[in-house]
Amino acid sequence: MKAHGPAINRLNVYPVPDGDTGTNMGRTLDAVVVELEGAPSDLASTCKAVSHGSLMGARGNSGVILSQILRGLSSTIETRDGGVDAAGIAEAFSKAATAAYEAVLKPIEGTILTVVRETSEGAVAAVSAGADLVATLQAARAQGRDALARTPDMLPVLKEAGVVDAGGAGFLLLLDAFLYVLTGEALPEPDESAGPSAEALEAVAKRHHDDGTVDVSELRYEVMFLLDLDDAHAPEFKAAWGSIGDSIVVVGGEGLYNCHIHTNDIGAAIEAPLLMGGRPRQIRVTDLFEEVAEEHAAREAELGAPVQSKTHTSSLPPVTCAVVAVASGDGLAELFGQLGVHGVISGGQTLNPSTAELLAAVERMNARQVVILPNNKNIIPVAQQIDALTTKEVRVVPSCSMPEALASLVSYDPEASAESNAREMSAAAEAVATGEVTQAVRDTNTDAGKVTEGDWIGIVRGDGIVSIAGTLVGSATQLLDHLIDDSRELLTIVTGSDATTAQTDQITAWVAENHADVAIEVHAGGQPLYPYLFGVE
Repeated sequence: MKAHGPAINRLNVYPVPDGDTGTNMGRTLDAVVVELEGAPSDLASTCKAVSHGSLMGARGNSGVILSQILRGLSSTIETRDGGVDAAGIAEAFSKAATAAYEAVLKPIEGTILTVVRETSEGAVAAVSAGADLVATLQAARAQGRDALARTPDMLPVLKEAGVVDAGGAGFLLLLDAFLYVLTGEALPEPDESAGPSAEALEAVAKRHHDDGTVDVSELRYEVMFLLDLDDAHAPEFKAAWGSIGDSIVVVGGEGLYNCHIHTNDIGAAIEAPLLMGGRPRQIRVTDLFEEVAEEHAAREAELGAPVQSKTHTSSLPPVTCAVVAVASGDGLAELFGQLGVHGVISGGQTLNPSTAELLAAVERMNARQVVILPNNKNIIPVAQQIDALTTKEVRVVPSCSMPEALASLVSYDPEASAESNAREMSAAAEAVATGEVTQAVRDTNTDAGKVTEGDWIGIVRGDGIVSIAGTLVGSATQLLDHLIDDSRELLTIVTGSDATTAQTDQITAWVAENHADVAIEVHAGGQPLYPYLFGVE
Protein backbone atom coordinates (compact mmCIF):
# COMPACT_ATOMS: atom_id res chain seq x y z
CA MET A 1 0.00 0.00 0.00
CA LYS A 2 2.84 2.40 0.78
CA ALA A 3 4.58 1.63 -2.51
CA HIS A 4 1.37 2.37 -4.40
CA GLY A 5 0.47 5.36 -2.17
CA PRO A 6 1.65 8.14 -4.52
CA ALA A 7 -0.14 6.57 -7.50
CA ILE A 8 -3.37 6.21 -5.50
CA ASN A 9 -3.00 9.81 -4.29
CA ARG A 10 -2.90 10.96 -7.91
CA LEU A 11 -6.27 9.27 -8.52
CA ASN A 12 -7.83 11.04 -5.53
CA VAL A 13 -10.49 13.48 -6.77
CA TYR A 14 -13.52 12.32 -4.75
CA PRO A 15 -15.02 13.39 -2.40
CA VAL A 16 -12.27 16.04 -2.15
CA PRO A 17 -9.32 16.31 -4.58
CA ASP A 18 -6.72 16.60 -1.81
CA GLY A 19 -4.37 13.80 -2.87
CA ASP A 20 -4.25 11.78 0.36
CA THR A 21 -6.21 8.55 -0.19
CA GLY A 22 -3.15 6.33 -0.62
CA THR A 23 -1.40 7.97 2.32
CA ASN A 24 -4.43 7.53 4.60
CA MET A 25 -4.92 3.88 3.64
CA GLY A 26 -1.22 3.23 4.25
CA ARG A 27 -1.28 4.92 7.65
CA THR A 28 -4.36 2.92 8.61
CA LEU A 29 -2.48 -0.29 7.82
CA ASP A 30 0.53 1.03 9.77
CA ALA A 31 -1.69 0.94 12.86
CA VAL A 32 -2.71 -2.64 12.05
CA VAL A 33 0.94 -3.69 11.76
CA VAL A 34 1.77 -2.15 15.13
CA GLU A 35 -1.17 -3.96 16.74
CA LEU A 36 -0.15 -7.28 15.14
CA GLU A 37 3.40 -6.98 16.44
CA GLY A 38 2.12 -7.16 20.00
CA ALA A 39 -0.52 -9.85 19.46
CA PRO A 40 -0.29 -13.65 19.93
CA SER A 41 -0.06 -15.58 16.66
CA ASP A 42 -3.25 -17.63 16.99
CA LEU A 43 -6.11 -16.93 14.56
CA ALA A 44 -8.51 -15.27 17.00
CA SER A 45 -5.87 -12.92 18.44
CA THR A 46 -4.64 -12.02 14.96
CA CYS A 47 -8.15 -11.16 13.78
CA LYS A 48 -8.84 -9.10 16.90
CA ALA A 49 -5.58 -7.19 16.33
CA VAL A 50 -6.52 -6.43 12.71
CA SER A 51 -9.96 -5.24 13.79
CA HIS A 52 -8.84 -3.12 16.74
CA GLY A 53 -5.73 -1.72 15.05
CA SER A 54 -7.64 -0.57 11.99
CA LEU A 55 -10.38 1.01 14.11
CA MET A 56 -7.96 2.95 16.30
CA GLY A 57 -5.62 4.00 13.52
CA ALA A 58 -7.99 4.81 10.65
CA ARG A 59 -7.10 8.05 8.86
CA GLY A 60 -9.30 9.99 6.46
CA ASN A 61 -12.49 8.96 4.73
CA SER A 62 -10.78 6.09 2.87
CA GLY A 63 -8.98 4.83 5.96
CA VAL A 64 -12.17 4.67 8.01
CA ILE A 65 -13.96 2.70 5.28
CA LEU A 66 -10.92 0.41 4.92
CA SER A 67 -11.01 -0.25 8.65
CA GLN A 68 -14.65 -1.31 8.42
CA ILE A 69 -13.81 -3.67 5.54
CA LEU A 70 -10.98 -5.21 7.56
CA ARG A 71 -13.26 -5.54 10.59
CA GLY A 72 -15.88 -7.31 8.47
CA LEU A 73 -13.28 -9.70 7.04
CA SER A 74 -11.59 -10.46 10.35
CA SER A 75 -14.80 -10.95 12.34
CA THR A 76 -15.83 -13.73 9.93
CA ILE A 77 -12.43 -15.38 9.62
CA GLU A 78 -12.02 -15.31 13.41
CA THR A 79 -14.81 -17.88 13.83
CA ARG A 80 -13.20 -20.47 11.52
CA ASP A 81 -10.77 -22.31 13.74
CA GLY A 82 -10.19 -25.01 11.15
CA GLY A 83 -8.92 -22.55 8.55
CA VAL A 84 -10.49 -20.47 5.81
CA ASP A 85 -11.83 -22.14 2.68
CA ALA A 86 -13.49 -20.68 -0.41
CA ALA A 87 -16.91 -20.46 1.24
CA GLY A 88 -15.39 -18.76 4.27
CA ILE A 89 -13.62 -16.11 2.24
CA ALA A 90 -16.78 -15.41 0.20
CA GLU A 91 -18.75 -14.97 3.42
CA ALA A 92 -16.02 -12.71 4.82
CA PHE A 93 -16.07 -10.42 1.79
CA SER A 94 -19.87 -10.29 1.87
CA LYS A 95 -19.79 -9.23 5.49
CA ALA A 96 -17.06 -6.68 4.72
CA ALA A 97 -19.19 -5.15 1.96
CA THR A 98 -22.25 -4.96 4.20
CA ALA A 99 -20.22 -3.39 7.00
CA ALA A 100 -18.74 -0.79 4.65
CA TYR A 101 -22.15 0.29 3.35
CA GLU A 102 -23.58 0.47 6.87
CA ALA A 103 -20.74 2.73 8.00
CA VAL A 104 -21.47 5.43 5.42
CA LEU A 105 -24.47 7.65 6.13
CA LYS A 106 -25.05 8.40 2.42
CA PRO A 107 -23.50 5.57 0.34
CA ILE A 108 -22.42 6.65 -3.15
CA GLU A 109 -21.91 4.18 -6.00
CA GLY A 110 -18.75 4.48 -8.06
CA THR A 111 -16.59 4.50 -4.94
CA ILE A 112 -14.73 1.89 -2.89
CA LEU A 113 -18.17 0.69 -1.73
CA THR A 114 -19.08 -0.48 -5.24
CA VAL A 115 -15.72 -2.19 -5.70
CA VAL A 116 -15.89 -4.15 -2.44
CA ARG A 117 -19.54 -5.12 -3.05
CA GLU A 118 -18.86 -6.44 -6.54
CA THR A 119 -15.74 -8.20 -5.28
CA SER A 120 -17.88 -10.04 -2.74
CA GLU A 121 -20.44 -10.89 -5.42
CA GLY A 122 -17.66 -12.35 -7.57
CA ALA A 123 -16.49 -14.50 -4.67
CA VAL A 124 -20.00 -15.80 -3.93
CA ALA A 125 -20.60 -16.65 -7.59
CA ALA A 126 -17.29 -18.51 -7.80
CA VAL A 127 -18.08 -20.60 -4.72
CA SER A 128 -21.50 -21.44 -6.17
CA ALA A 129 -19.71 -22.72 -9.28
CA GLY A 130 -17.48 -24.98 -7.17
CA ALA A 131 -14.26 -22.91 -7.21
CA ASP A 132 -11.50 -23.55 -4.66
CA LEU A 133 -9.96 -20.83 -2.48
CA VAL A 134 -7.44 -19.53 -5.03
CA ALA A 135 -9.94 -19.56 -7.90
CA THR A 136 -12.48 -17.78 -5.68
CA LEU A 137 -10.04 -14.99 -4.89
CA GLN A 138 -9.07 -14.70 -8.55
CA ALA A 139 -12.73 -14.42 -9.56
CA ALA A 140 -13.39 -11.88 -6.81
CA ARG A 141 -10.45 -9.76 -7.94
CA ALA A 142 -11.49 -9.96 -11.59
CA GLN A 143 -14.98 -8.69 -10.80
CA GLY A 144 -13.55 -6.04 -8.49
CA ARG A 145 -11.23 -4.82 -11.25
CA ASP A 146 -14.15 -4.70 -13.66
CA ALA A 147 -16.13 -2.65 -11.14
CA LEU A 148 -13.19 -0.29 -10.65
CA ALA A 149 -12.92 0.25 -14.41
CA ARG A 150 -16.63 1.19 -14.46
CA THR A 151 -16.49 3.68 -11.57
CA PRO A 152 -16.14 6.68 -13.95
CA ASP A 153 -19.47 5.68 -15.53
CA MET A 154 -21.14 5.76 -12.11
CA LEU A 155 -19.54 8.92 -10.72
CA PRO A 156 -19.30 11.82 -13.21
CA VAL A 157 -16.56 13.57 -11.26
CA LEU A 158 -14.23 10.61 -11.97
CA LYS A 159 -14.97 10.68 -15.70
CA GLU A 160 -14.39 14.43 -15.76
CA ALA A 161 -10.93 13.97 -14.23
CA GLY A 162 -10.12 10.88 -16.30
CA VAL A 163 -9.47 8.57 -13.33
CA VAL A 164 -10.95 5.57 -11.53
CA ASP A 165 -11.86 5.65 -7.84
CA ALA A 166 -8.77 5.94 -5.63
CA GLY A 167 -10.20 4.03 -2.65
CA GLY A 168 -11.34 1.17 -4.87
CA ALA A 169 -7.87 0.94 -6.39
CA GLY A 170 -6.37 0.75 -2.91
CA PHE A 171 -8.83 -1.92 -1.80
CA LEU A 172 -7.93 -4.19 -4.73
CA LEU A 173 -4.35 -4.29 -3.45
CA LEU A 174 -5.74 -6.45 -0.62
CA LEU A 175 -6.77 -9.04 -3.22
CA ASP A 176 -3.32 -8.86 -4.82
CA ALA A 177 -1.80 -9.43 -1.38
CA PHE A 178 -4.11 -12.40 -0.69
CA LEU A 179 -3.01 -14.10 -3.91
CA TYR A 180 0.65 -13.26 -3.33
CA VAL A 181 0.51 -15.04 0.04
CA LEU A 182 -1.41 -18.04 -1.32
CA THR A 183 0.32 -18.58 -4.66
CA GLY A 184 3.44 -16.43 -4.79
CA GLU A 185 1.93 -14.41 -7.64
CA ALA A 186 3.97 -11.25 -8.15
CA LEU A 187 2.57 -8.08 -6.65
CA PRO A 188 1.73 -5.34 -9.18
CA GLU A 189 4.20 -2.51 -9.76
CA PRO A 190 3.04 1.02 -8.85
CA ASP A 191 1.55 3.05 -11.69
CA GLU A 192 3.88 5.93 -12.60
CA SER A 193 1.37 7.81 -14.78
CA ALA A 194 0.92 11.49 -14.05
CA GLY A 195 -2.75 11.49 -13.04
CA PRO A 196 -5.27 14.24 -13.84
CA SER A 197 -4.14 17.66 -15.03
CA ALA A 198 -4.18 20.70 -12.78
CA GLU A 199 -7.06 22.06 -14.85
CA ALA A 200 -9.05 18.88 -14.18
CA LEU A 201 -8.36 19.17 -10.45
CA GLU A 202 -9.57 22.77 -10.48
CA ALA A 203 -12.75 21.75 -12.26
CA VAL A 204 -13.31 18.98 -9.73
CA ALA A 205 -12.75 21.32 -6.80
CA LYS A 206 -15.42 23.72 -8.08
CA ARG A 207 -17.91 21.21 -9.42
CA HIS A 208 -21.36 20.91 -7.85
CA HIS A 209 -21.80 17.16 -7.79
CA ASP A 210 -25.00 15.64 -9.13
CA ASP A 211 -24.34 12.36 -7.34
CA GLY A 212 -25.67 13.12 -3.89
CA THR A 213 -22.86 15.09 -2.26
CA VAL A 214 -22.42 18.81 -1.78
CA ASP A 215 -19.90 21.05 -3.49
CA VAL A 216 -16.51 20.82 -1.75
CA SER A 217 -16.38 24.63 -1.78
CA GLU A 218 -19.17 24.57 0.83
CA LEU A 219 -17.48 22.30 3.37
CA ARG A 220 -14.16 23.50 4.72
CA TYR A 221 -13.09 21.08 7.46
CA GLU A 222 -12.51 17.35 7.81
CA VAL A 223 -13.12 16.37 11.44
CA MET A 224 -12.14 12.95 12.77
CA PHE A 225 -12.04 11.49 16.26
CA LEU A 226 -12.36 8.34 18.30
CA LEU A 227 -15.60 8.35 20.27
CA ASP A 228 -16.61 6.58 23.47
CA LEU A 229 -20.40 6.33 23.10
CA ASP A 230 -23.17 4.01 24.25
CA ASP A 231 -24.19 1.92 21.22
CA ALA A 232 -27.84 2.88 21.74
CA HIS A 233 -26.99 6.49 20.84
CA ALA A 234 -25.07 5.68 17.63
CA PRO A 235 -28.06 6.18 15.27
CA GLU A 236 -28.94 9.47 16.97
CA PHE A 237 -25.32 10.63 16.65
CA LYS A 238 -25.19 9.78 12.93
CA ALA A 239 -28.44 11.66 12.37
CA ALA A 240 -27.09 14.72 14.19
CA TRP A 241 -24.00 14.71 12.00
CA GLY A 242 -26.19 14.27 8.93
CA SER A 243 -27.62 17.74 9.51
CA ILE A 244 -24.24 19.53 9.61
CA GLY A 245 -22.07 17.91 6.95
CA ASP A 246 -21.31 15.20 4.39
CA SER A 247 -18.84 12.35 3.74
CA ILE A 248 -19.97 10.93 7.08
CA VAL A 249 -18.46 7.59 8.09
CA VAL A 250 -18.91 6.10 11.57
CA VAL A 251 -17.40 2.69 12.30
CA GLY A 252 -17.00 0.58 15.40
CA GLY A 253 -19.23 -0.72 18.15
CA GLU A 254 -19.23 -1.98 21.73
CA GLY A 255 -18.83 1.58 22.98
CA LEU A 256 -15.96 2.70 20.71
CA TYR A 257 -16.29 4.38 17.30
CA ASN A 258 -14.03 6.02 14.73
CA CYS A 259 -15.84 8.99 13.19
CA HIS A 260 -15.28 11.11 10.05
CA ILE A 261 -17.17 14.11 8.64
CA HIS A 262 -16.70 17.06 6.26
CA THR A 263 -18.34 20.15 7.76
CA ASN A 264 -18.18 23.92 8.21
CA ASP A 265 -18.93 23.72 11.93
CA ILE A 266 -16.08 22.11 13.86
CA GLY A 267 -17.66 22.94 17.20
CA ALA A 268 -21.01 21.34 16.36
CA ALA A 269 -19.27 18.21 15.06
CA ILE A 270 -17.41 17.77 18.34
CA GLU A 271 -20.29 18.83 20.59
CA ALA A 272 -22.89 16.49 19.01
CA PRO A 273 -21.76 13.34 20.86
CA LEU A 274 -21.26 15.28 24.11
CA LEU A 275 -25.01 15.92 24.23
CA MET A 276 -25.50 12.13 24.22
CA GLY A 277 -23.00 11.38 26.96
CA GLY A 278 -20.21 10.56 24.50
CA ARG A 279 -16.54 11.46 24.84
CA PRO A 280 -14.56 12.34 21.68
CA ARG A 281 -10.78 11.95 21.82
CA GLN A 282 -7.80 12.09 19.47
CA ILE A 283 -9.56 14.86 17.56
CA ARG A 284 -8.01 15.72 14.18
CA VAL A 285 -9.12 18.67 12.02
CA THR A 286 -7.92 19.33 8.46
CA ASP A 287 -8.61 22.48 6.43
CA LEU A 288 -9.85 21.03 3.12
CA PHE A 289 -9.64 24.39 1.34
CA GLU A 290 -5.90 24.44 1.93
CA GLU A 291 -5.52 20.77 1.05
CA VAL A 292 -7.26 21.25 -2.30
CA ALA A 293 -5.42 24.50 -3.06
CA GLU A 294 -2.05 22.90 -2.37
CA GLU A 295 -2.85 19.89 -4.53
CA HIS A 296 -3.95 22.09 -7.41
CA ALA A 297 -1.03 24.50 -6.96
CA ALA A 298 1.25 21.82 -8.39
CA ARG A 299 1.13 18.79 -6.07
CA GLU A 300 3.98 20.43 -4.21
CA ALA A 301 5.62 17.11 -3.38
CA GLU A 302 4.83 13.42 -3.63
CA LEU A 303 3.36 12.02 -0.40
CA GLY A 304 5.65 9.26 0.79
CA ALA A 305 5.73 6.88 3.73
CA PRO A 306 4.62 8.56 6.96
CA VAL A 307 7.26 9.76 9.38
CA GLN A 308 6.75 8.74 12.98
CA SER A 309 5.80 11.82 14.97
CA LYS A 310 8.04 12.57 17.91
CA THR A 311 8.32 15.25 20.58
CA HIS A 312 11.47 17.06 21.69
CA THR A 313 11.22 18.40 25.25
CA SER A 314 13.84 20.83 26.50
CA SER A 315 15.25 20.80 30.03
CA LEU A 316 14.47 24.48 30.74
CA PRO A 317 13.49 25.38 34.34
CA PRO A 318 9.87 25.79 35.48
CA VAL A 319 8.17 28.93 34.16
CA THR A 320 4.82 30.65 34.46
CA CYS A 321 4.04 30.07 30.78
CA ALA A 322 5.68 27.47 28.52
CA VAL A 323 5.61 27.23 24.72
CA VAL A 324 4.89 24.13 22.61
CA ALA A 325 5.69 24.36 18.89
CA VAL A 326 5.27 22.11 15.84
CA ALA A 327 8.36 21.85 13.61
CA SER A 328 9.17 19.92 10.43
CA GLY A 329 12.93 19.46 10.82
CA ASP A 330 15.49 18.63 13.51
CA GLY A 331 17.24 21.94 12.87
CA LEU A 332 14.05 23.84 13.58
CA ALA A 333 13.44 21.76 16.70
CA GLU A 334 16.90 22.69 17.98
CA LEU A 335 16.43 26.34 17.04
CA PHE A 336 13.09 26.55 18.83
CA GLY A 337 14.72 25.06 21.92
CA GLN A 338 17.42 27.72 21.82
CA LEU A 339 14.73 30.40 21.65
CA GLY A 340 13.02 29.16 24.81
CA VAL A 341 10.44 26.70 23.46
CA HIS A 342 9.97 23.91 26.00
CA GLY A 343 8.32 21.26 23.80
CA VAL A 344 8.67 20.69 20.05
CA ILE A 345 6.44 18.20 18.22
CA SER A 346 7.75 16.87 14.92
CA GLY A 347 5.24 17.37 12.14
CA GLY A 348 5.02 18.83 8.68
CA GLN A 349 3.01 19.57 5.57
CA THR A 350 2.01 15.93 5.03
CA LEU A 351 1.92 14.76 8.65
CA ASN A 352 -0.02 16.86 11.13
CA PRO A 353 0.07 15.88 14.82
CA SER A 354 -3.14 14.64 16.38
CA THR A 355 -4.96 16.23 19.29
CA ALA A 356 -3.58 13.46 21.50
CA GLU A 357 0.01 14.32 20.57
CA LEU A 358 -0.50 18.04 21.20
CA LEU A 359 -2.27 17.33 24.48
CA ALA A 360 0.53 15.02 25.64
CA ALA A 361 3.12 17.71 24.90
CA VAL A 362 1.13 20.31 26.85
CA GLU A 363 0.75 17.96 29.82
CA ARG A 364 4.53 17.38 29.90
CA MET A 365 5.24 21.08 30.34
CA ASN A 366 6.48 22.22 33.74
CA ALA A 367 4.03 25.13 33.71
CA ARG A 368 0.37 25.73 34.46
CA GLN A 369 -0.04 27.93 31.38
CA VAL A 370 1.01 27.02 27.82
CA VAL A 371 1.08 28.75 24.44
CA ILE A 372 0.96 26.58 21.29
CA LEU A 373 2.61 27.55 17.98
CA PRO A 374 0.91 25.33 15.34
CA ASN A 375 2.97 26.69 12.40
CA ASN A 376 0.55 25.19 9.87
CA LYS A 377 -2.98 26.28 8.99
CA ASN A 378 -4.30 22.71 9.30
CA ILE A 379 -3.08 22.39 12.88
CA ILE A 380 -4.64 25.59 14.24
CA PRO A 381 -8.19 24.16 14.74
CA VAL A 382 -6.72 21.08 16.44
CA ALA A 383 -4.60 23.21 18.78
CA GLN A 384 -7.64 25.31 19.69
CA GLN A 385 -9.33 22.21 21.15
CA ILE A 386 -6.57 21.57 23.71
CA ASP A 387 -7.67 24.15 26.29
CA ALA A 388 -10.93 22.25 26.84
CA LEU A 389 -9.10 18.94 27.31
CA THR A 390 -6.69 19.92 30.09
CA THR A 391 -6.74 21.65 33.47
CA LYS A 392 -3.94 23.92 32.25
CA GLU A 393 -4.63 27.28 30.64
CA VAL A 394 -3.78 26.96 26.94
CA ARG A 395 -3.73 29.68 24.29
CA VAL A 396 -2.93 29.41 20.58
CA VAL A 397 -0.90 31.78 18.42
CA PRO A 398 -2.40 31.18 14.93
CA SER A 399 0.98 30.89 13.20
CA CYS A 400 0.89 29.35 9.71
CA SER A 401 4.64 29.07 9.07
CA MET A 402 7.98 28.58 10.79
CA PRO A 403 9.18 32.18 10.10
CA GLU A 404 6.03 33.53 11.79
CA ALA A 405 6.81 31.38 14.83
CA LEU A 406 10.42 32.57 14.99
CA ALA A 407 9.27 36.20 14.86
CA SER A 408 6.64 35.63 17.54
CA LEU A 409 9.18 34.19 19.98
CA VAL A 410 10.91 37.58 20.18
CA SER A 411 7.83 38.72 22.13
CA TYR A 412 7.66 35.64 24.38
CA ASP A 413 7.95 36.33 28.12
CA PRO A 414 8.18 33.11 30.20
CA GLU A 415 6.91 34.92 33.30
CA ALA A 416 3.89 36.53 31.64
CA SER A 417 0.48 34.87 31.39
CA ALA A 418 -0.56 32.70 28.45
CA GLU A 419 -3.20 35.29 27.54
CA SER A 420 -0.66 38.11 27.44
CA ASN A 421 1.93 36.05 25.58
CA ALA A 422 -0.58 34.89 22.98
CA ARG A 423 -1.67 38.48 22.34
CA GLU A 424 1.87 39.86 21.95
CA MET A 425 3.20 36.87 20.02
CA SER A 426 0.22 36.90 17.64
CA ALA A 427 0.84 40.57 16.86
CA ALA A 428 4.48 39.80 16.07
CA ALA A 429 3.53 36.86 13.84
CA GLU A 430 0.96 38.93 11.94
CA ALA A 431 3.65 41.48 11.06
CA VAL A 432 5.59 38.84 9.09
CA ALA A 433 5.11 38.18 5.38
CA THR A 434 6.12 34.62 4.53
CA GLY A 435 6.98 32.58 1.46
CA GLU A 436 8.38 29.18 0.57
CA VAL A 437 10.11 27.55 -2.38
CA THR A 438 9.43 24.02 -3.59
CA GLN A 439 9.65 22.05 -6.83
CA ALA A 440 6.68 21.48 -9.14
CA VAL A 441 5.84 17.83 -9.83
CA ARG A 442 3.51 18.47 -12.76
CA ASP A 443 2.71 20.99 -15.51
CA THR A 444 0.10 23.63 -14.70
CA ASN A 445 -1.00 27.17 -15.52
CA THR A 446 -1.01 29.85 -12.80
CA ASP A 447 -1.54 33.58 -12.52
CA ALA A 448 2.25 33.86 -12.44
CA GLY A 449 2.60 31.97 -15.73
CA LYS A 450 3.00 28.42 -17.00
CA VAL A 451 4.68 25.93 -14.67
CA THR A 452 6.55 22.93 -16.08
CA GLU A 453 7.32 19.82 -14.05
CA GLY A 454 10.70 20.35 -12.37
CA ASP A 455 10.38 24.14 -12.19
CA TRP A 456 11.08 25.80 -8.87
CA ILE A 457 8.05 27.73 -7.64
CA GLY A 458 7.73 30.36 -4.93
CA ILE A 459 4.50 30.33 -2.94
CA VAL A 460 3.09 33.10 -0.74
CA ARG A 461 0.22 32.25 1.58
CA GLY A 462 -2.87 33.99 0.24
CA ASP A 463 -1.26 34.90 -3.09
CA GLY A 464 -0.44 31.39 -4.33
CA ILE A 465 2.42 30.90 -6.78
CA VAL A 466 4.27 34.19 -7.36
CA SER A 467 7.57 33.01 -8.87
CA ILE A 468 8.56 30.38 -11.43
CA ALA A 469 12.12 29.60 -12.51
CA GLY A 470 14.30 26.82 -13.79
CA THR A 471 16.67 27.21 -10.84
CA LEU A 472 16.07 27.21 -7.11
CA VAL A 473 17.99 30.46 -6.61
CA GLY A 474 16.12 32.15 -9.46
CA SER A 475 12.73 31.31 -7.98
CA ALA A 476 13.85 32.30 -4.48
CA THR A 477 15.05 35.75 -5.56
CA GLN A 478 11.86 36.36 -7.56
CA LEU A 479 9.86 35.42 -4.47
CA LEU A 480 11.90 37.74 -2.25
CA ASP A 481 11.41 40.60 -4.71
CA HIS A 482 7.67 40.05 -4.25
CA LEU A 483 7.90 39.94 -0.44
CA ILE A 484 10.36 42.74 0.31
CA ASP A 485 9.21 46.36 0.12
CA ASP A 486 10.36 49.60 1.73
CA SER A 487 8.62 48.75 5.01
CA ARG A 488 10.67 45.59 5.57
CA GLU A 489 13.79 45.58 7.73
CA LEU A 490 14.60 41.95 8.57
CA LEU A 491 14.69 38.81 6.42
CA THR A 492 14.73 35.40 8.09
CA ILE A 493 15.86 32.48 5.93
CA VAL A 494 15.19 28.91 7.12
CA THR A 495 17.14 26.41 5.01
CA GLY A 496 15.72 22.95 4.33
CA SER A 497 17.40 19.58 3.97
CA ASP A 498 17.92 20.10 0.21
CA ALA A 499 19.42 23.60 0.37
CA THR A 500 23.16 24.04 -0.26
CA THR A 501 25.58 26.58 1.17
CA ALA A 502 26.37 27.87 -2.32
CA GLN A 503 22.69 28.50 -3.06
CA THR A 504 22.18 30.26 0.27
CA ASP A 505 25.22 32.46 -0.39
CA GLN A 506 23.81 33.43 -3.80
CA ILE A 507 20.46 34.36 -2.27
CA THR A 508 21.96 36.45 0.54
CA ALA A 509 24.26 38.19 -1.95
CA TRP A 510 21.26 39.09 -4.10
CA VAL A 511 19.45 40.55 -1.09
CA ALA A 512 22.53 42.56 -0.07
CA GLU A 513 22.77 43.99 -3.58
CA ASN A 514 19.09 44.69 -4.21
CA HIS A 515 17.80 45.44 -0.70
CA ALA A 516 20.84 46.75 1.12
CA ASP A 517 18.85 48.09 4.10
CA VAL A 518 17.41 44.67 4.97
CA ALA A 519 19.21 42.66 7.67
CA ILE A 520 19.47 38.90 7.13
CA GLU A 521 19.29 35.97 9.56
CA VAL A 522 19.92 32.43 8.29
CA HIS A 523 18.86 29.35 10.27
CA ALA A 524 19.36 25.67 9.38
CA GLY A 525 15.87 24.18 9.68
CA GLY A 526 16.36 20.83 7.97
CA GLN A 527 12.71 20.69 6.85
CA PRO A 528 11.86 18.38 3.90
CA LEU A 529 10.13 19.42 0.65
CA TYR A 530 10.87 23.15 1.04
CA PRO A 531 14.56 24.08 0.57
CA TYR A 532 13.80 27.63 1.71
CA LEU A 533 11.27 29.25 4.00
CA PHE A 534 11.34 33.06 4.14
CA GLY A 535 9.93 35.58 6.57
CA VAL A 536 10.22 39.36 6.24
CA GLU A 537 9.29 41.80 8.98
